[in-house]
Amino acid sequence: MEGLFSIDAWFTLAMLVLLQAVLGFDNLLYISIESKRVALDRQAFVRRAGIGLAIVLRLILLFVVMRAIEYFQEPFATIDWPGIVEGTFNVHTMIVLVGGAFIIYTAMKEISHMLIIEEIGDHKARTPRSVASAITWIVAMNLVFSFDSILSALALTKVFWIMAAAIVISGLMMIFLADYVSEFLKKNRMYEVLGLFILFIVGVMLLSEGGHLGHLHLFGYVVEPMAKSTFYFVIGVMVVIDIVQSRYQKKLRMQADIERGKPVEPA
Repeated sequence: MEGLFSIDAWFTLAMLVLLQAVLGFDNLLYISIESKRVALDRQAFVRRAGIGLAIVLRLILLFVVMRAIEYFQEPFATIDWPGIVEGTFNVHTMIVLVGGAFIIYTAMKEISHMLIIEEIGDHKARTPRSVASAITWIVAMNLVFSFDSILSALALTKVFWIMAAAIVISGLMMIFLADYVSEFLKKNRMYEVLGLFILFIVGVMLLSEGGHLGHLHLFGYVVEPMAKSTFYFVIGVMVVIDIVQSRYQKKLRMQADIERGKPVEPA
């Protein structure tokens, strides 16, 4: 057992906190977007309460997983339609698949809402989600995201206090960063679409991971998991495209203003 004052224990703790931070980006984005669906004066409370409850449930989940991990991996259903769909499902697989499908649904619903053209003079605000409902979804999706991070942590250490400390530290970091991410999206509305498409890719990544865990074959093709490196590369490309496109649109607007003889403000 790694002692409290062991150098190895503290090094492992640092590695786990870093791992939680890297794996928690998609979770942080979901929390920021979900919290925007409640009343403005309750959004910060929803983020903090949701993450706080999720930290407690993560610790409980960690305790349960460490003692019953084989039950999560035990298959309970099999699909065998040769040439169409083949796969074996366990609790872990279903959690990841359902979570991925729900995130894709959430992203597409928000994107479609942004594309709705309101009638002129119709100023009806969108019905906000209740605080309890938003917190419930934040906690639920936090657990979906945390399941893989807990299994990854078990590959580094089996010491409960190290993993528990990493969960608490990363959770506190998430509470701190969630406000900044939400504020950034609020001040830079054009990045909301980018964030929703990133969330969509997160859902695709979870579906691919769930399909891989379930040894899923679709029409004879094996479902392979999306690598984290691929995920971050795609995000990087999307961010660069968004920045270049926004600057190009600004340039086109300036050229149009010049052609109309409108004075152009210096950049």
